[in-house]
Amino acid sequence: MAESTSITEESLKTALTERLKAIHVEVTDMSGGCGQSFTSLIVSPAFAGQNSLKRHRAVNAALRDEIAAIHAWSAKCQTPEEWEKARAEAQTQATSTEGEPHPPLDGTVGGKVDGVNA
Repeated sequence: MAESTSITEESLKTALTERLKAIHVEVTDMSGGCGQSFTSLIVSPAFAGQNSLKRHRAVNAALRDEIAAIHAWSAKCQTPEEWEKARAEAQTQATSTEGEPHPPLDGTVGGKVDGVNA
């Protein structure tokens, strides 16, 4: 991709889907729309059996020209199984026993900050 070509969330999503055979891709422009800083979630069966370093190297190789033209890039790489498991865990954590959504309770005991008498 030439540097004069605008890099967008959609162009990166398309490239990742095609080049890595990704089944799910989320790309977010973190630079306020100027196309210089992106974060992503990439779900591909091609990541099966690879450690994190190999996955990131595969992504960087697939987007070599695009990454060279932007300021910052971060990627979270998962297999379809890892993605489904993470989604299920997030759904379970986001729903209380009554089925009502609630924020994460990390760092609390029974939903209250330990050591606070309130």
